[in-house]
Amino acid sequence: MLKIHHLNNSRSQRILWLFEELGLDYEIVFYQRDLTTNLAPPELKAVHPLGKSPVISDGPITIAESGAIVDYIIETYGLGRLRPAKGGADHWAYVEWLHYAEGSAMLPLMLNLYTMRLGEAAEPLRPRINGEIDNNLSYLAGALGDKPFLLGDELTGADIQNSFVVEVAKNFGALAKYPTLAAYVERLHARPAYQKAIEKGGAYGIGQ
Repeated sequence: MLKIHHLNNSRSQRILWLFEELGLDYEIVFYQRDLTTNLAPPELKAVHPLGKSPVISDGPITIAESGAIVDYIIETYGLGRLRPAKGGADHWAYVEWLHYAEGSAMLPLMLNLYTMRLGEAAEPLRPRINGEIDNNLSYLAGALGDKPFLLGDELTGADIQNSFVVEVAKNFGALAKYPTLAAYVERLHARPAYQKAIEKGGAYGIGQ
């Protein structure tokens, strides 16, 4: 059976959502962040050397990194769902979005999260960080346009992967200038599979 090592308030929430969208049977192993440091517990290092979540196991296979997990699960269990057909016009756009979330969009958001703890000491970095956040949110909003999802009328793994980006941005109050992204978040959160994943995974809030 599929197993997900699920850390509270982490990227693993979107993997639970993916499992629910596909109606998969799976087991959740729960981990809690340290209340003082907010770091993952050391027990996760026994699962993967990085000691981070999400990590999944599928029999002898263990995979970390959200993008790789989304790709593996959809390719292995999706039966053609949640991705465009290979060779189609949207295939490589889909692959790009899978990598974009962590490769580009999350860096300035995580820098914002970390530098918030520095107070005034971080002020020299603030214009550059805010500029990069806006750069990425503008790109996302432009790509979404008036479509319900990134690649059109149907949810794909690209939306699941990028959900974490827009959720963190929302929690930072960064979506005020991007009503299309604010509506996009609400659309994702309204999906029954998303709501069921929250019920199973527990309270969820990043950057709050």
